Amino acid sequence: MLKRLARLILWVGGWTPVGEIPDLPKAVLIAAPHTSNWDGFWALVYKVAVGLDVRFFAKHSLFWFPLGALLRGLGGVPLDRSQAGSAVAIAVAMFEANETFFFGLAPEGTRALRDGWKSGFYRIATDAKVPILLGFLDYRNKRIGIGGRLDVTGDTAVDLRKCADFYATIEGRWPERTSPVRFAK
Repeated sequence: MLKRLARLILWVGGWTPVGEIPDLPKAVLIAAPHTSNWDGFWALVYKVAVGLDVRFFAKHSLFWFPLGALLRGLGGVPLDRSQAGSAVAIAVAMFEANETFFFGLAPEGTRALRDGWKSGFYRIATDAKVPILLGFLDYRNKRIGIGGRLDVTGDTAVDLRKCADFYATIEGRWPERTSPVRFAK
């Protein structure tokens, strides 16, 4: 029933889900561009609509009752952002502890314009030895989904160029807040 409700919400919102969930046991799923609070909402509705089992970090301060129970049910994992550097290790440990596991995050790390993407998603994929799935929210064309797979080569320039090429035509809710596809300094 929730799946049908989520599909209805996407339809009413004018969104078209595209792409297929790859037949993979494990992957890091990035979603970009991330320019609005609405991105998280639409990503969660999409997740439910297509039956995607994906975990994600959320600020630990959001895990109060009853919101915390809802976030956990949707795949949320509380993260204390004051513990710098722990997110990668926690995510890699979750990959190691599970036979099948998808982990999602926004590579920008924030809705605000930055000088580039954070490297955590890449380090997680590299350390866990899993591919990266290129998820997107294209507000211009009202499309949401998974558009491709990136097998990490270890050559960040090559891998980020592939990401930049993919996201070049994807437009966030606030295009002026779209961070360039490069690692932030």
